[in-house]
Amino acid sequence: MRHLLFTNFDRGILLDTESFYSVCPEVLSYHIAKRCKNNIVLDPFCGAGGNIIQLAKTCKRVLACDIDPNKIRLARHNAEIYGVAHKIDFVVGDIFQIYPKLRADVVFMSPPWGGPGYSIDKSYSLTSMCDNYFGGGFGIFDIVKTIAPNIAFHMPKTTNILECMWLANYFGKVEIQQNIINGRLNSITAFYGDFK
Repeated sequence: MRHLLFTNFDRGILLDTESFYSVCPEVLSYHIAKRCKNNIVLDPFCGAGGNIIQLAKTCKRVLACDIDPNKIRLARHNAEIYGVAHKIDFVVGDIFQIYPKLRADVVFMSPPWGGPGYSIDKSYSLTSMCDNYFGGGFGIFDIVKTIAPNIAFHMPKTTNILECMWLANYFGKVEIQQNIINGRLNSITAFYGDFK
């Protein structure tokens, strides 16, 4: 499983316990990164860096934020293993506090889903994300739409699709991609704005 998360895992990748179940598999991260190709991309919940490493391969600059200084330490270390740390600006900060200062061409986000328990929900509501912030995924979306004109929103496979479609009111359209790995549905990513 660890090589599914990072193909270079044996070169010294560092993960904490939470990251083992929250890092996006590398093959999926790279696919999303190709869709997000642009000048500046922001990941406001970068965690241990799985997505930002791949985004740094396709974008000119990546802004990686996380509220947890240890996650930023892990992300920086892991990006160095992949040779892309020089393309990433690492910021320890709470996106809910620092967002007015941020601008990007694309926001890629995979906010905390609430731990591994999300996988047993028959229908996952966006209100469950970052439950320490009013509105959950809806509140987060309200913030990031002020940062960039394009948003890639990575979510659990059981996310209520009607909620994803409702968010499209801000953009006029949404493309919802089912992410299948080894023949099994892994997650979904909703693309709001102009993506290739």
